[in-house]
Amino acid sequence: MRAAAPRNRPPAFPLRSPAAKTYLRGFGNEFESEALPGSLPRGQNNPQRCPRGLYAEQLSGSSFTMTRSKNLRSWLYRTMPTVDEEEFVQDDEDVFKHVATKYDHLDGNPNQVCCVAPLFLVPCLTDILQLRWKPAPLAPDGTPVTFLQGLWSIAGAGDPSAKKGVAIYMYACNTSMKDAFYNSDGDLLIVPQTGSLSIRTEFGQLDVEQNEICVIPRGIVFRVEQQDSARGYMLESFQGHFCLPDLGPIGSNGLANARDFEYPTASFEEVQGDVKIYNKFCGKLFKKISHHSPFNVVAWHGNYLPFKYNLTTFCTMNTVSYDHPDPSIFTVLSCPSETAGESAVDFVIFPPRWMVAEDTFRPPYFHRNYMSEFMGMISGKYDAKVGFSAGGASLHCCMSAHGPDRETTERAEEAEMSPVKFEDGLAFMFETSAILKPTPQAMSCPFRDTQYKVRDVASVKEGRGR
Repeated sequence: MRAAAPRNRPPAFPLRSPAAKTYLRGFGNEFESEALPGSLPRGQNNPQRCPRGLYAEQLSGSSFTMTRSKNLRSWLYRTMPTVDEEEFVQDDEDVFKHVATKYDHLDGNPNQVCCVAPLFLVPCLTDILQLRWKPAPLAPDGTPVTFLQGLWSIAGAGDPSAKKGVAIYMYACNTSMKDAFYNSDGDLLIVPQTGSLSIRTEFGQLDVEQNEICVIPRGIVFRVEQQDSARGYMLESFQGHFCLPDLGPIGSNGLANARDFEYPTASFEEVQGDVKIYNKFCGKLFKKISHHSPFNVVAWHGNYLPFKYNLTTFCTMNTVSYDHPDPSIFTVLSCPSETAGESAVDFVIFPPRWMVAEDTFRPPYFHRNYMSEFMGMISGKYDAKVGFSAGGASLHCCMSAHGPDRETTERAEEAEMSPVKFEDGLAFMFETSAILKPTPQAMSCPFRDTQYKVRDVASVKEGRGR
């Protein structure tokens, strides 16, 4: 399809409108935003001629016939429409020209290479045992690595073409993307562990710090801009969209409050020359050259938007009597499945909190779970495992036995049952009903903790004489 011919319009726009420092607040709300006053049409979505000579374009995050309460769409008013003369061509190598990076400082082996090729380029392996990774290395000094280049996949399941399943990544980057990217396969949930990310989207700018998360829904174009080293985690959900969990007997308030979610305000750029845009579609990477910036949205309105959330605002619920509640009480966001009460994926955190349960083993209990659990550590230490460090990760697949290590167990059994405030760390979990499969590079990378299972088995075999 040929691009629409440019119209005669008022004097040229500024090359870039300033990114607003404030955000729109409230999960799932209908918002509107203008970078230039008078850019939004009033009383209708798609007038014959839009204000300021802009083009109206709808972005749908659900089917047109979805119920009103679940219908997701936004109207964007752009200097040029997304339709472009150039076609997408498959590109599995160009953006990943830095995929082989030496991490010789991790295990003393200068010849060890970690492949950071993403999940959709490699087959997956199945391993039902407990797995853990030491903190992933930062991007090496002197080698510019963008967010997209610095992604490497650790586990996944399902099929994006069927809109079912998840993929889990880690990233390490140190330079801004010059290109743009969008994902046709699912929503992206980004969890910074160290360093901040400045994310330019079609809807405006999101500055995401440590202890914050960001969600980029399916199909929204973005670019990560930064100057310093950053490291973190990313979840890709092929199914549905993230929503707030129902509170049930908890009532009206608690957990992640809707008012604490923040959305960008409109800002735009018009660049001279071509822009390369990458798209992940059905598990493959494609690219095209656009003759205008994809970040040319002067105004927008709707409810299908990127957003961020500060994890320190989470209102933690816990027991005030006895026993350790299930970790579902720490759920921040969920993607529902077709089965009522079962999530395709949950995003769960373990924040600082008071622990007051009487006559109770307070660390997370020993467990075999129907769900698969991938854990990451944002800061500090985890209250159930010695040696689980910030920047590290663990994976316990469906029905894989797991629980606190021996040192944690013995300390918890002897602890005085007085109120204790745990404030030593912030951990999180991607919990999914899918059976996660680790990737080959996750199994062979130099920072996999190969002694993790051995230590647990040794602790069990030693026993305690009972």
